[in-house]
Amino acid sequence: MTGAVSPPAEDCVTLAQPRPYVALVTVNRPEARNAVNHRVAVTLARLVEELEADPEVRCVVLTGAGGLAFSAGADLKEVAAGGLHALSTPVNGFAGFVTAVRAKPWIAAVNGFALAGGFEVALACDMIVAADDAVFGLPEVTRGLIAAAGGLYRLPRRLPRALALELIATGQRIDAQRAAVHGLVNRVVPAAETVAAAIELATSIAANAPVAVRESLMIARQAYDLDDAALFRLSAESQERIMRTEDFQEGPRAFIEKRAPRWVGR
Repeated sequence: MTGAVSPPAEDCVTLAQPRPYVALVTVNRPEARNAVNHRVAVTLARLVEELEADPEVRCVVLTGAGGLAFSAGADLKEVAAGGLHALSTPVNGFAGFVTAVRAKPWIAAVNGFALAGGFEVALACDMIVAADDAVFGLPEVTRGLIAAAGGLYRLPRRLPRALALELIATGQRIDAQRAAVHGLVNRVVPAAETVAAAIELATSIAANAPVAVRESLMIARQAYDLDDAALFRLSAESQERIMRTEDFQEGPRAFIEKRAPRWVGR
């Protein structure tokens, strides 16, 4: 991948590489609070596929342009025109993202509002770095809808059950500070530093053995879905795969030689 943004025909979502092995994906519709339309969904789905296959990318930061909103969710103009289904892709779901099969870690960098489908996109990421002015919410019930893009089951996994159910049933919002207290977000930083802080976190992840990171996350993501016996079996199988990689030899060798490891990702 190069450091350039995506072609002008697809500038609703841009792509850059601010650090080695770190990609920055930006939903670029600030005039619409980065709401998801059809073009955003198909472009983001394509980028997920490309970045997952790119050996030069180990971690991805996802954000919204303009500083006022990560994403306000579905573009209601397209919904009103009968285009609700066009905001999803067959495999990756809403925004071309929420049900995507991803091995690499994705970090949401949230400024301003992350509401409805926008919050569901953030919840589909592995980690969240939030601006101190960020607010999160699933207001669907106030509009006669439900948060069907993952919010109804992902939010109770990230917050205490009572609080998650309250937010879902009332449609009320939670600010970044309260979200941090309850473990919904990884860090709260000044708004001007949100993307930079997410890139720093991504850089620290990208410094580690990429296969080991992917295998570890594969198991950790299923911690709420499988019992201990199944998770132990998956861990043993992952360990066997890791032991056959070049990086498994490189880690101890670099430690003994007192140098930084040179990961090759295989």
